[in-house]
Amino acid sequence: MTMSGVASEALQFPRCREAMREKDRPVAYYDGACPLCAREIGFYRQQEGAERICWVDIGNMEAAPDLSREQALARFTARKTDGILVSGSRAFTLIWNELPRFRWLAALFKTPFLAWLLDKAYGLFLIVRPFLQVMASRGGVWSSRR
Repeated sequence: MTMSGVASEALQFPRCREAMREKDRPVAYYDGACPLCAREIGFYRQQEGAERICWVDIGNMEAAPDLSREQALARFTARKTDGILVSGSRAFTLIWNELPRFRWLAALFKTPFLAWLLDKAYGLFLIVRPFLQVMASRGGVWSSRR
């Protein structure tokens, strides 16, 4: 188990490393040491379709040769199957598109104006994220619910 309580990628998704080489699945880079991030990713990983995503906890390692740990920790980042990195709202829509329950959100936020709006909302979230992380790590509202 990682600090987040989520089983390691090697155990839960044994083809994760191969998928990164084959580029047959998108890759989501997340901070497993962040209580808020780990909770959200844990939720996504329980959804139908999550096995189509390679989940990489970058908490204690470099994310990838073209993505530093610092960059990956600063914004939610994902890699498309063609190898292109996307972050923020584009990373969320990439992940949502793989999860049947959230495909409608991916389609909705692919429209230019709503994509722009989601990106601005994500930017505001990044400003308050440190406060929310402290709340979650201290047993605040988000850490006690399931």
